[in-house]
Amino acid sequence: MGDTLEFNEIYQEVKGSWNDGRLRFSKQNVVYKSSKTGKVDSIPATDLSLAQWRRVCLGHGIKLGTSTGHIYKYDGFRDTDFEKISEFFKANYKVELTEKDMCVKGWNWGTAKFSGPLLSFDINDNAAFEIPLSNVSQCATGKNEVTLEFHQNDDTEVSLMEVRFYVPPSQADERQDPVEAFAQNVLSKADVIQATGDAVCIFKELQCLTPRGRYDIRIYPTFLHLHGKTFDYKIPYTTVLRLFLLPHKDQRQMFFVISLDPPIKQGQTRYHFLILLFSKEENINLTLNMSEEDVERRFEGKLSKNMSGSLYEMVSRVMKALVNRKITVPGNFQGHSGAQCITCSYKASSGLLYPLERGFIYVHKPPVHLRFEEISCVNFARGTTTTRSFDFEIETKQGNQYTFSSIEREEYGKLFDFVNAKKLNIKNRGFKEGMKGKIDEYSDSDEDQHDAYLERMKAEGKIREEGNDSDESDAGSDESFNPGEEDDDIAEEYDSNATASDSSEEGDESEDESAKKKKVKKAKVVKEKKERKPRKEKKQKDTGGPKRPMSAYMLWLNSSRERIKSENPGISITEISKKAGEMWRQLSKDEKEEWETKAGEAKRQYDKAKKEYKESGGSASSSKKESKKSGGKKDDKKRKSAGGGDKERERGGGNDSFKSREFIETSEESSSDSDHKSKSKRKKESDEEDEEAVSTPASSEEESD
Repeated sequence: MGDTLEFNEIYQEVKGSWNDGRLRFSKQNVVYKSSKTGKVDSIPATDLSLAQWRRVCLGHGIKLGTSTGHIYKYDGFRDTDFEKISEFFKANYKVELTEKDMCVKGWNWGTAKFSGPLLSFDINDNAAFEIPLSNVSQCATGKNEVTLEFHQNDDTEVSLMEVRFYVPPSQADERQDPVEAFAQNVLSKADVIQATGDAVCIFKELQCLTPRGRYDIRIYPTFLHLHGKTFDYKIPYTTVLRLFLLPHKDQRQMFFVISLDPPIKQGQTRYHFLILLFSKEENINLTLNMSEEDVERRFEGKLSKNMSGSLYEMVSRVMKALVNRKITVPGNFQGHSGAQCITCSYKASSGLLYPLERGFIYVHKPPVHLRFEEISCVNFARGTTTTRSFDFEIETKQGNQYTFSSIEREEYGKLFDFVNAKKLNIKNRGFKEGMKGKIDEYSDSDEDQHDAYLERMKAEGKIREEGNDSDESDAGSDESFNPGEEDDDIAEEYDSNATASDSSEEGDESEDESAKKKKVKKAKVVKEKKERKPRKEKKQKDTGGPKRPMSAYMLWLNSSRERIKSENPGISITEISKKAGEMWRQLSKDEKEEWETKAGEAKRQYDKAKKEYKESGGSASSSKKESKKSGGKKDDKKRKSAGGGDKERERGGGNDSFKSREFIETSEESSSDSDHKSKSKRKKESDEEDEEAVSTPASSEEESD
């Protein structure tokens, strides 16, 4: 028997829905962690007083009771788990795990028993059903009836709205009404918020981002009351999951975030986070509406009757003492600007992303909190709109994806180092230089691992810096922007021959000025064009010659193919080749010698036929035919190009209403140049044809003559 017992996929009922999680029994305590919220329930081993094993809808379940009156129920165990859990409880908790049957008769009359936070409806001492009184939102009484209404859970498809109990009149005690007694027992443990008594303290006109507006916050012993101009919210402290205190990027404001489960509702809108915004310069003197003895007894030194300081410090201190939860603040992360957050956008609204020690939180619209344990992997992606930013994508184990976009590229190195230090899986991780083979992209890496995206970003930054420096140095020159370095060679419509027009229309002074300007201009860098290597001529296939002989293997395969098919019915062509190769390798030298002699005979016949074919001039005639074919192709190309030119002329002739003198001159020059080029091209092609005719050997008829 080990020191601990651990179980996965154990379910806990929360307001009508099943939340899965992990349960661990250790010698010191029982710990259950919800996979959905990350909330941890810890039960000290010394407090355990009751342990029952029951058959429930999800297999088997355990009901644990503590000496303080709390009840915990966990379902999802197997039948085989009973023995080892029972032995563990006896050895470590000194508590016996007893089997308890549930009543399945379906009767609707029985006995209502109030045991701690549960209302149990028993039939013959066996529980038919149990109602957690913390799920009750309202209790109404009638003449002989008590009606219970329940909190609704958005995660459930079907919700229980209300249950009515008929309470018969009792003859034993006429002084106390049984209906009222039943209702009092329910209300004593129910989660019914009643603003009875005075508030512990009140904070006036606090700025709230979600839900938006100014609210007065009244702090009661068991719940928080937000009072606004339009809406009021009552938030029990039991629904508070976490508290966050986050500094704004401007270092002048603070966010105080309260995570809620279940969320507060406004119509169909759900608010899972309550976000308050404070200025660091706001101070307050706070006096609690309690005596000093009550403050000391209730809060054990966490609060005092009279306190003073910054407003955000007072609110967070009071909330921490009443909710009894730690306040999460940013860790050691520092961005490029020195702030503990990163400016980004999520769902088309700008906000701040805070890397925490155990997760990420984004404020404020909509707020998102992601724990490291629910993150499957992260991804650094190039920005869609500009190269000066990138996107940070987070994918959860449930398959949800969150994309935080428009993050400045200067933040990449800091964020990558943070993610790497937290050992989160990175999708597009680069490879180390010189590393070969496939690497698991989800494995942990060292800090010195090469990152391709980071190197690419750095290279782009250097290029931009060099470009900016060159722009500053060339600011006084007119030639600072020359994309193609060929602007002067192109004749424009209004300036077809700039040097000639200047010299003809202006005097010697203009010539001198233009010469000076030319000297000031930078010398052009003429790039040398690399000479193309001549293409290798393809060897033309001689179609009229004798066919090459087959090898010994191919001769054997042709004779054995039908036999292989008959021995292996349904075999494919590729499988025949594989099978034949294996069979050929298994043949002995004597068996192969027969086919090698046949192949040698075929080779001798081929050599003889080839010699006779060459002597008859077969190869020369075939090459002549091929040259004729290639010549015909060239003529076809010429005809096509000529036809295309005619079409272009027909298109161009449609708009000749007005042409400037400069346009006519340039067009004439260009046409004369094109005519000259075409003539030279034709001459070159005719010369090539003559050379080909000379180089081709004479035909067999001419040789015979």
